[in-house]
Amino acid sequence: MKRVFRNLFAIVAVVQTSLCASAGESNSPAALRPPWLDRHLSLTDCLNLALSNNGDVLKSRKDLEAAHGLSVQTRAVVIPKVQLNAEYGIVGRDAVDRLEVPALPMLPEGLSIDPGDQRWAADIRLVQTISEGGRLRSAVRTSKLLRERAVAQHNVLLANVITDVRTAFYDVLLAEQEIIVSTAAIALLEKELEDSRRRFEAGTVPRFNVLRAEVELANARPQLSRARNNHRIAKNVLVNLLGYNVPHDLFEDLPLHLAGTLEVDKLDVSLPEALKQALELRPELEAARKAELLRREGLVQARAGAYPRLDGYVGYGARKSMFAAELDREVHGWEAGVQVTWNIFDGALTRGKVAEANALLEQAQLDQQDLARKIELEVRSACSTLTEAWEVLQSQQKVIEQAEESLRLARARAEAGTGTQLDVLSAQTALTQARTTTIRAKRDYAVACARLERAIGAANPDRITGKGAENQTK
Repeated sequence: MKRVFRNLFAIVAVVQTSLCASAGESNSPAALRPPWLDRHLSLTDCLNLALSNNGDVLKSRKDLEAAHGLSVQTRAVVIPKVQLNAEYGIVGRDAVDRLEVPALPMLPEGLSIDPGDQRWAADIRLVQTISEGGRLRSAVRTSKLLRERAVAQHNVLLANVITDVRTAFYDVLLAEQEIIVSTAAIALLEKELEDSRRRFEAGTVPRFNVLRAEVELANARPQLSRARNNHRIAKNVLVNLLGYNVPHDLFEDLPLHLAGTLEVDKLDVSLPEALKQALELRPELEAARKAELLRREGLVQARAGAYPRLDGYVGYGARKSMFAAELDREVHGWEAGVQVTWNIFDGALTRGKVAEANALLEQAQLDQQDLARKIELEVRSACSTLTEAWEVLQSQQKVIEQAEESLRLARARAEAGTGTQLDVLSAQTALTQARTTTIRAKRDYAVACARLERAIGAANPDRITGKGAENQTK
């Protein structure tokens, strides 16, 4: 028997160990790795991931749900209410009012009615507010405006996330290109150092050439280290925007691979057209317009306090008979009626609410005007930055070819004895600078396009990712 129990305990221990191991594997960092981490992501893939998983987007969707709940609460004032009331009470015998009828010819012994010391009543009513000084229609409009403003605010956040993801995407591509440029520059300097050492051993150049090549190579290595660090940071920033935690088993570099280039199509838009489009499409202005309309409805509701309120009701009720002591003696039947409530004087409460609503309405109008000016400034700045980025990019179109040709000629002159090592090193530095300036110009132009599209209201999920905006705002 003891052996049986020992075998049973051993089996249970093995099962528990296997279950714990499987649970540990399922919760391990490797198991939590996102499925897209080991494949190439395009810009559209990144945007779709961000719109589905970004923390700010998820929180904004909860704000949409909360706004829907507030809209339902606001609209509830116009919907009929069903009210059920029930009451039971008991009082002391001394507090019961009895009816005593003295003796009469028809009632020689008199009459005494004792209702008893217990009472109960119950009724169910359908109550509908008929008029409340315009507050009912205002509640319907307010309910709709609350939903529309919430959607506009959600679109503001989506536009910001889209712009941030595009910028982070281009930053990762820039860092990748800077690594390539720095690696190529180091390769050129290593080749120059090798040539200088070979010529020094052959006695054709002094040791100064070797030292100078070694110094140039040492000065170029930190650029590569900085480029790699920028690449690591840029990928972490992008993954954070995509809404994922960095896997804990990744201590150095994220295996994040992007499919795309820094090349973007030229964005042709005139300043007047950009300003017009911004004033029509910016979700911030849409939210500000809805806020102003909500303030107008708040003024309507504040003024409603000076008007009477009319309610209608219909129902059915039952209660204990007041002329009998037994609890099962009841009186029941239907009832209907109207009720008017009018605060003739409310201590200036309504006047204070109207003054507050007027001030808030004027504030909303000023906010809308100020926002329009800020958007106009943003559009002008974005257009100017885009022009600068395009001019810089155009100026670098043939610089790399010229720098490569200059380096080739400097090397040919140095090999022929008509040039110096300084000419070769200067040409190599110029080539590296030209490559760096070109890729940064491409990144700056791509980011300038993204920010201009954000400024004019063109950064929306429907246009950027191919997903319908309504799918993002549900």
